[in-house]
Amino acid sequence: VASERGQAAAPAAGASARGITGTTFLRPHLLKLAAYTPIEPFEVLSKRYGREPEDIVKLDANENPYGPPPEVREALGAMRFPHVYPDPETRALRSALAEMHDIPKEHLLVGCGADELIDLLMRCVLDPGDAIIDCPPTFTMYAFDADVNDARVVTVPRVDGFRVNVPAVKAAVEKHKPKIVFVTSPNNPDGSMMPDEEILALLALPVLVVLDEAYIEFSDVPSKLKWVAKYPNLVVLRTFSKSAALAGLRVGYGSFPLDMIEFLWRAKQPYNVSAASEVAALAALSNPGYLQRVRDALVSERDRLFSELQSVPFLEPYPSHANFVLCKVRACARHFGGRRRGS
Repeated sequence: VASERGQAAAPAAGASARGITGTTFLRPHLLKLAAYTPIEPFEVLSKRYGREPEDIVKLDANENPYGPPPEVREALGAMRFPHVYPDPETRALRSALAEMHDIPKEHLLVGCGADELIDLLMRCVLDPGDAIIDCPPTFTMYAFDADVNDARVVTVPRVDGFRVNVPAVKAAVEKHKPKIVFVTSPNNPDGSMMPDEEILALLALPVLVVLDEAYIEFSDVPSKLKWVAKYPNLVVLRTFSKSAALAGLRVGYGSFPLDMIEFLWRAKQPYNVSAASEVAALAALSNPGYLQRVRDALVSERDRLFSELQSVPFLEPYPSHANFVLCKVRACARHFGGRRRGS
């Protein structure tokens, strides 16, 4: 046994002598990849600051403080087959979503959060070196996933009012020949909506338009899920994280062109959505009255907060169609007698 152990150690020593390390086998572009900075959960914050989780108010991830419908906890507690692999096609959930949105379920794909679908789409569409268009400030997952997939990120900054600079996007499409344009409506972090005519202008371009509607429930603007059947270069993404308060269970979905979704089905992980996640999502959908009341409460509080923030002399809040409000902080020293922090 000692002899075998000695022989087993020899290749490792030899590899080390030849300069082989764990990073030798990585794709080169990953060595330059910047890590994504995720939010931290209550338990971590509780230990760090010595406070009970119930005493912490989290405002860093636009989570729903009201929580999901009570049916979600009941359904999770009554799960019958946690020892069995989940339905790889999430048939029950896709059928419920198709009925709710009045669209064919064949257009729908469910993921472990919409984030998984963003990554899946990039893996299926982009070759290394291909480009996407990103319109910051916006959700940073698009640029992060592009970096993971060794794609180029062409940045087209938003203009006044956080509007997408459509003429600049058109010019960037002509110059850089990207495969995907990502837009978010309502946009994160400001809550602005993209007008229909601007979405249509992007759809007229030779590029795949991915419209992220993570916060659409908090607006009065109809979803564009039904548009996918008409426009072969449109993908619309949705999530259960915000309005349905299932951020911790990771359930997102998207509507995709039929001739595209066939290949996404082939490429996705077979059991990507857990049985618990599908059960929770179905339970949330079973109580639309609760979801509507929570949505209305959040919108009411958003509007009240916006009104109150307008009275703060050094803040300029931006109108929002989401469940958050972004403020511009003006020069405020004069409002505090010129005092600085710590003085």
